[in-house]
Amino acid sequence: MILNGYTTRMEIKERLLTINLPPTKSAFLWGPRKVGKSTWIRKNMETAIVIDFLKTDVFADYISRPFLLRERYSDADRLIVIDEVQKVPDILNEVQWLIDNKNISFLLTGSSARKLRKTHANLLGGRAWRYTMPPLCSPEIQDLDIEQIMMTGLLPPHLLSVDPIQDLRAYVADYLKEEIAAEAVVQNIPSFSEFLHVASVTSGEILNYTNVARESGVSAKVVRNYFQILEDTLLGHRLQPWKKTLDRRLVETEKFYLFDVGLANYLSRQRPKIGSREFGKSFEHFILMELKAYQAYRNPELPLYYWRTSAGLEVDFILGDMECAIEIKTSTRIDHHATKALKALQEDHTVKRSIIVSFESEPKKLNQDIECLPWKLFLEMLWGDHII
Repeated sequence: MILNGYTTRMEIKERLLTINLPPTKSAFLWGPRKVGKSTWIRKNMETAIVIDFLKTDVFADYISRPFLLRERYSDADRLIVIDEVQKVPDILNEVQWLIDNKNISFLLTGSSARKLRKTHANLLGGRAWRYTMPPLCSPEIQDLDIEQIMMTGLLPPHLLSVDPIQDLRAYVADYLKEEIAAEAVVQNIPSFSEFLHVASVTSGEILNYTNVARESGVSAKVVRNYFQILEDTLLGHRLQPWKKTLDRRLVETEKFYLFDVGLANYLSRQRPKIGSREFGKSFEHFILMELKAYQAYRNPELPLYYWRTSAGLEVDFILGDMECAIEIKTSTRIDHHATKALKALQEDHTVKRSIIVSFESEPKKLNQDIECLPWKLFLEMLWGDHII
């Protein structure tokens, strides 16, 4: 396939998501638009009854008459999938009735919990398990091309597109229409569009609502609401700072990342090249996406943090209770100068494992207790459960 003048061999392999529901058990499956939920359902839930609220006729039936679910499927003897469940919040009362009285199993998918919370919808009170489907991750991609990923991102249709910029442009336009304008959660779409640009430029940086507000042309209060909308619609997430310390003054403000590195680069109007400062920032974002995917698929209880002192020393990611500290570098030559932040962290805490992820060609040790791993080897070890 030719992509913007060069050939890409990347292909999508089997997705890692597995959902094995015992009889009578139900689940929510959350994930951003175009992450692959519907494709996964078609492939893995072939015998299920599928009710898709993206189909206008199906949506029209149920939005005014959610009781149709009970009338039509009280005798169902197989799993029922309701796609984009947030579009008809009242359907969840009928779902609960069928779970409680008929022992019917449901898989309820959605790209936004905002409308459900806003309308105080029934979230089934512990009757449903929760799964998350993130964008693609490295074990799901054949012949991973890191420079291409910085441009396309990791949504399946964008990764495989012959014109990912057009697809990203359409994605942003559809999101503004479907998730924002249609739900009337933002009155000023042009200001929100400008906010998306500013949020993408500052993605991965410490949140400063005042600065983002000034650049976006709205108040800090409005900006806080905009960031919450991105979280509610699964288009972004906060990375909390590590706060447990006795001696050092730490930064205690969270960072914010958009959910996909390609979307962030498109919105910030950047195409990072290897060796550039922008590439380093995007590569850190990519590694976080891998950690978030690992969290979703392998260890949902695993906390993720960053660590930064008021003097500016920073470790990019902390896994668990200091089980692993990770610094991201794009240099092909890592020396002892790159260990300064990790050594400072080790002085304050018992860190079980300290790793620098880099573009070095071979693994090596620095200062006896700091590992330097080539990034592809790090990803292999992560997904092989050899990092934590």
